[in-house]
Amino acid sequence: MRTNDHVRGHSSATLLEASKPGIALSPELRSLWAGARLCGPAFTVQGAGGDNLALHHAVLQAPPGSVLVADLGGARFGHWGEILTVAAQHRGIAGLLIDGGVRDADEIKGLGFPVFSRNNAILGTRKDFRGVFGGPVTVGGITVHTGDLVVGDVDGVVALPSAGAEEILDRADARLARENELVKQLREGRTTLDLYNNFEAAGR
Repeated sequence: MRTNDHVRGHSSATLLEASKPGIALSPELRSLWAGARLCGPAFTVQGAGGDNLALHHAVLQAPPGSVLVADLGGARFGHWGEILTVAAQHRGIAGLLIDGGVRDADEIKGLGFPVFSRNNAILGTRKDFRGVFGGPVTVGGITVHTGDLVVGDVDGVVALPSAGAEEILDRADARLARENELVKQLREGRTTLDLYNNFEAAGR
């Protein structure tokens, strides 16, 4: 598997274009703060909307370097905030992707912890459901498994199946090299019509 630094060299859009359909999460899941980038293997969490006990347990169970991927049913509650962020950073967790709400956006930005969520909300949560960990979850309309490679940036989030991630990254490497060459030629005076010949055929 490539290093995270190598993977971060690819945008979510490039990874999507290098893959098959079905890896892009709903565009409604967005970064909590500008400039946040998410990258790492998923550790899946099935929680309950309006309840954040599962996230507290997940912070203790997730391996260092993993991204918590939590299904909270899109609920508009503050399931995650500054306290859980500090705890997660202490445990070496790389970020959070949550289909639900979070709070304390300014504090989390100040800590530099990448969070991608469906909404921001300040409603408090209960602590009743311990959660289920390591099984498939549905986040942003896509099924994510523990070990899948999660990448998020300003354009969106993709989840690469662990079994095919290396092949997708190979194609993304080739695509990035080609796009860099196109940019070079454009700066030398070529036009997009020259390079693509036909926009419809090229899908641009």
